[in-house]
Amino acid sequence: MQMKTSLWVALISIVPSLLLADDWPQWRGPNRDGISQETGLLKEWPKEGPRLLWKTEDIGRGYSTPAVVGDRLYVMANEGLENEFVEALDATTGQRVWSTRVGNVGNPKQQPNFPAARSTPTVQEDALYVLSSDGDWVCLERKTGHVRWQKNVRTEFGGQPGEWAYAESPLVDGEAVICAPGGSNATVVALRKNTGELLWKCALPEGDDASYSSAIVVEAGGIRQYARLLTKGLVGIEAKTGRFLWRYSKPISRYGANIQTPLASGDYIFCSATGTGSGLIKLKADGGKIEPAESYFQPNIPTAIGGVVKVGDFLYGATGDALMCVEFLTGEIKWKERSLGAASLCYAEGRLYLHGEKGEVALVEATPEAYREKGRFAPPAEPSHPNAMEKSWAYPVVANGRLYLRDHGVIWCYAVKAAAGQ
Repeated sequence: MQMKTSLWVALISIVPSLLLADDWPQWRGPNRDGISQETGLLKEWPKEGPRLLWKTEDIGRGYSTPAVVGDRLYVMANEGLENEFVEALDATTGQRVWSTRVGNVGNPKQQPNFPAARSTPTVQEDALYVLSSDGDWVCLERKTGHVRWQKNVRTEFGGQPGEWAYAESPLVDGEAVICAPGGSNATVVALRKNTGELLWKCALPEGDDASYSSAIVVEAGGIRQYARLLTKGLVGIEAKTGRFLWRYSKPISRYGANIQTPLASGDYIFCSATGTGSGLIKLKADGGKIEPAESYFQPNIPTAIGGVVKVGDFLYGATGDALMCVEFLTGEIKWKERSLGAASLCYAEGRLYLHGEKGEVALVEATPEAYREKGRFAPPAEPSHPNAMEKSWAYPVVANGRLYLRDHGVIWCYAVKAAAGQ
């Protein structure tokens, strides 16, 4: 596969930022909450947008968000339906370092038809963990792409994905790596991260198909647990044993597309269901049991698949046609603005970075006072979407002074670090 790469800045201007700034090692960043701890970033963009450092084309199709650690960028992609792979790129140039096939594209006859690689790689120490759309769960050496262990969750655990195949990004927690095969036998599974040995499997009551969401870690009632959105709603599972703890059944997408990753803050968890609504629960402990108590569930707050971030006491996220600011504990809408329409987002140093489903990118101040846009641009040479229902769905990433955007076979890298005095 040929790579077309244009490098727009000397490497000497990039390398120092690698030593001082923060990585983005997994889905939705270091804590799976869409928050970057970067500082010293541009507060406002010029009219044409931030400076493009490089653009890499023909990396393969897919909706995977990049993971960025040091001088490497990791992403999943596919060529056709029989070659889904994970690849490492040089984060300073966009050039490929290695590529490893992990399996086929899952559920190719899905309707509407969007067969493609979906999961974001998880980087942990010297290893990389991925789940292909067909259920191939793989641990690779980060430096070389060599496979350490591999399992298929369909064949080994009787996994049942949804209509659009698997889209989960594996969660690494201590010595365990977690994913949800779905089904009635092993709905959620934990493996030993170094060997792939089974630690536990959780068969949920009445079973449940895998959704397109990823797990997060929650501490509540003195119990460390994994909260994850499955097809029949949000569930909690004890991290140590795999014991089923609780279920919250309100967040079920009317389209059969439970996609958003839940967001936790203390004992509270916010969860969205596309086309249905979003809710906040508080986990209450009673005699070793955990019960989810609903604070609110509303149809008119963020439900777009681009996720939400919590900054202070407020949530920011999109509906199908607007960006919103919502008070976290009450669901009260502080403002609503059409902005880019539906968009995915992340946060860094007082700003929201939006990647609209129509391809535009915006920088917005994260404040409950009002919508304040600080820049907007369209990346050059955006790829076409042959399916009219397909959008620009990959989330933006802010890492090491750069903004990374992905849309199918293209990745753009922009300089968002402020110069001295800015």
